[in-house]
Amino acid sequence: MVSLQEQLLKAGLVDQKKAKRANQDKSKQKKVERRTGTQSIAEAKLAALETQHKNIERTRELNAQRVAAAQQKSITAQIAQMVQQSRQSKGAGDIAYNFTHGKTIERLFVSTEVQGHLVAGRLVIIRLDGVTELVPRIVADKIAERDPSLVVRVNKTSTEVDEDDPYAAFPIPDDLMW
Repeated sequence: MVSLQEQLLKAGLVDQKKAKRANQDKSKQKKVERRTGTQSIAEAKLAALETQHKNIERTRELNAQRVAAAQQKSITAQIAQMVQQSRQSKGAGDIAYNFTHGKTIERLFVSTEVQGHLVAGRLVIIRLDGVTELVPRIVADKIAERDPSLVVRVNKTSTEVDEDDPYAAFPIPDDLMW
């Protein structure tokens, strides 16, 4: 096997004097290392190791970003699939159901049966890609685990009455429209 030094000599990139001088410097360095008992680390090796460590760290960061982006894309696809498979019909659309989305009050036209399900908390309003959909409560809970910002309206059914509530004796009628 031909060494690098011999290849450089053959190519004419290095002459015989430079090759001999490099060998002498190398042997002197080894003698000094043996005498002192310490190893000299070339600055070039240190710089190369430092660059290698930086590249490895940068690669790790980029991989972590790619994994996070892929995971977010997967979650978005899961949510879209859940909404697509379990969305419910809004009915004939003869009753306006008002709800708040952010700071605005929005209106959704639903049937009386769907309104009853919304009030009871069996159906939940989801906002996905600017489209308002109705999904069952179980599916909405799964969506909220992945991305709670998509769940717009959840009516919680509670039969618990506060003892200090002065209006406890006056229940809110189910057919109250606002």
